[in-house]
Amino acid sequence: MSAEFTSPAVAAAPVGVVAHGPTQPVSRRWTAVYSLVWFGYWMANLVPLQLLIPQQLQEIDPSGKIADYAVVNGVSGFVALLALPVAGALCDRSRSRFGRRRAWLGGGALAFAAGLLATGAQTTVWGVTLAWSAAMLGLGAATAGLTAVIADRVPERQRGMISSAIYGPQALGVVVGIAIVSVFSLSAANGYIVMAVLLVVCALPFLISYRDVFHGPESTLSLRAVFASMADSLRYREFAWAFGGRLLVNMANSLGTCYTLYFLADSLKVKDPESSLLMATIAYLLAGLVATYLAGALSDRLGRRRIFVALAAFLQALAGFLVAAFPSMSHEIVASALMGGGFGAYMAVDQALITQVLPDAESRAKDLGIMNIGAIVPPALAPLIASVIITSGLGYPALFTTVGIGATVGAVLTYRVRSVR
Repeated sequence: MSAEFTSPAVAAAPVGVVAHGPTQPVSRRWTAVYSLVWFGYWMANLVPLQLLIPQQLQEIDPSGKIADYAVVNGVSGFVALLALPVAGALCDRSRSRFGRRRAWLGGGALAFAAGLLATGAQTTVWGVTLAWSAAMLGLGAATAGLTAVIADRVPERQRGMISSAIYGPQALGVVVGIAIVSVFSLSAANGYIVMAVLLVVCALPFLISYRDVFHGPESTLSLRAVFASMADSLRYREFAWAFGGRLLVNMANSLGTCYTLYFLADSLKVKDPESSLLMATIAYLLAGLVATYLAGALSDRLGRRRIFVALAAFLQALAGFLVAAFPSMSHEIVASALMGGGFGAYMAVDQALITQVLPDAESRAKDLGIMNIGAIVPPALAPLIASVIITSGLGYPALFTTVGIGATVGAVLTYRVRSVR
């Protein structure tokens, strides 16, 4: 829809947006540039988590890398836990000539890129921890603007497709990022530089062309009001069930992928862990891409969300139980495909479901900020939980069994959302 791509940052009366929500479909061009932002975002977020930070900690402290990784992600996860809802609430109330969503996306992307560069320059565990935590502040700001755009601009009948445009690029971003680092034999420091540059480059087309929605002045905001508002949102039963399901399924997926490099090297003892990680990630990617776009399209066509979400979560549970029972490289590839397909389908449809259970249309970014805790915080906290399981003597079989149980319970919680078919 070309009308949505005009030079003004904020329009007084956007076409196709009414009091109860947007009605005019977004165009293919809009979808393409929106998807490109997420491609850069996922690459910048997940390649460090899955490859660069583990490599960096291997060089800094080989004997303590598992505990170090848990510390880095535990602290940064706590920062993200606070940053996401606060950034969302502030995004709802921001007013600038650049538009409230666009300003937070642009500023957040730049801050995130700066955090990546700072992380790559560190030579101590606590230096990595502090720099990556700073990067999480930028990530939280960018996410606030990115996810609120859906509720602002996308009609409900297109939200499955647009959710696919968010999560379809996730595995692709990881594969492309890992491939760039591996093919060009980049050091961890240079890998961070490349991720930071690609993040900014991918965000520019959307930032330049997006037309923000105008909103009137809001009352002043206090931190106490933010957390009180969060509690009010979580009292809404449908919202709470959806949040719980998202949190558990994302935690299960993160537990199943966060220590893959160390699992391949230390447990399966493969000859080339980095290349094996790339193979597993490619399997995750291919299955994830197919499942994401297929599930999103079918969900829109059939007008159903819950059954797709539940089945997708059970696929991830199956992946966890498979590796727990039969740990081998071949089963790891199969499990990666199940995990990627299940996660892609889950997030594509779950994002659409979530936009239909928001308690208040006037606080979309804040409520989506709460929901983003369920997507962004698990990858950060999963290494802390996984390290406790691995070092307790139970090892990787217990870790992957936990993956299966978490995904199963997450599916049950999501299916308790009754207001969405």
